Amino acid sequence: MSEVFEGYERQYCELSAALSKKCTSASLLDGEQKKQKLSEMRVGLEEAESLIRKMDLEARSLQPNVKAVLLAKLREYKSDLNNLKSEVKRISSANLNQAARDELLESGMANAATVSADQKARLLMSTERLNKTGDRVRDSRRTMLETEELGVSILQDLNQQRQSLLHAHGTVCIFTAFTITLYLVYCATKKANCSSFSP
Repeated sequence: MSEVFEGYERQYCELSAALSKKCTSASLLDGEQKKQKLSEMRVGLEEAESLIRKMDLEARSLQPNVKAVLLAKLREYKSDLNNLKSEVKRISSANLNQAARDELLESGMANAATVSADQKARLLMSTERLNKTGDRVRDSRRTMLETEELGVSILQDLNQQRQSLLHAHGTVCIFTAFTITLYLVYCATKKANCSSFSP
């Protein structure tokens, strides 16, 4: 087992537990306190993603039997991280909806008689657009990171193949040299035998 991987793994587990606690407490908060907690959780999610990437790179650099075990663990951590992201997104969405309602109240439009259905629809559409834009940015970032990880993995695989080819080439050279040596010994022996029978 890799000590480097275990170090990243320990950090990730601690961070994941802390994020879970923050999700629970954030859902009970409102206003500025909730915004602050969400900001902390987003920073935590970025740190968690960084640790996942480091674990992935470390696992792929190890021997195949160890690598398979660590990548299986890594899939569980990625699933855990996706669950945390979904929870933060849910809390954030609830916070945006609350902020939209607060804005209506502050602008003196809380009275249902004065708030038209069109205004409500526009406000909801704006909130939804904001959520979708944030999702697109996060998806683009995730795609970029996955592409980077794939590139690193391909380079590592190519390097392993290169090492295998170099090893095979070395083996062929040794075998060829050995064959030539045997042939020369055979020729020398045959010549010596012929000389011993000459009159």
